[in-house]
Amino acid sequence: MEETDRYIPALGLNRLTPLYDPLLRWVMREAKFKRHLINQAQIQSGHRVLDLGCGTATLTILIKQTHPGAEVAGIDGDPKVLEIGRAKAAKAGVDITLDHGMAFQLPYPDDAFDRVLSSLVFHHLTTENKRRTLREVVRVLRPGGELHVVDFGKPHNAYARLVSFVMGRFEEAADNVKGRLPEMFRQAGFDRAEETARYTTPFGTLSLYHAWKPG
Repeated sequence: MEETDRYIPALGLNRLTPLYDPLLRWVMREAKFKRHLINQAQIQSGHRVLDLGCGTATLTILIKQTHPGAEVAGIDGDPKVLEIGRAKAAKAGVDITLDHGMAFQLPYPDDAFDRVLSSLVFHHLTTENKRRTLREVVRVLRPGGELHVVDFGKPHNAYARLVSFVMGRFEEAADNVKGRLPEMFRQAGFDRAEETARYTTPFGTLSLYHAWKPG
């Protein structure tokens, strides 16, 4: 694997993976921002939806539970979290597909999805891999399809600026905290991109984004 293709686990270290779900649930107000993301996406029955960087499939499962008439898939580069996700999906009794693969090398044909959703993935990617991933998302979205993202964004208060000063020292997070994501979406081929909402968390500002592929 090339250095630009290296995979960073959800909390940076594989041994911390079991802590990921509790951290998001109790510290990051996960249920609130993920439901907001799903509502924003306006998914319709018959839509094909991809959860990009699905992790343990919390969002993937919630999408299917909220929109049972949609066809929902998730993809992640970590086989261990996918095992957790498949167990969670079986327990929840939902029919979803969880695939192993990298966000910047998606194993799907062109124009395969109506919506791509992503939660807390882009701050793990280097600048170049963000660009590669966004080009892949444009490719697999159908004309008129939409990308919906929640991730760390530009700080909007003093506390968030303090936390973001530390995060911004890492290449993977720098684009996020400097507010560059909407412009990166447009550069990848989306004709519109905007920040739609913000949440304050102990780890900084979370921003929701919405981008449209030309129809």
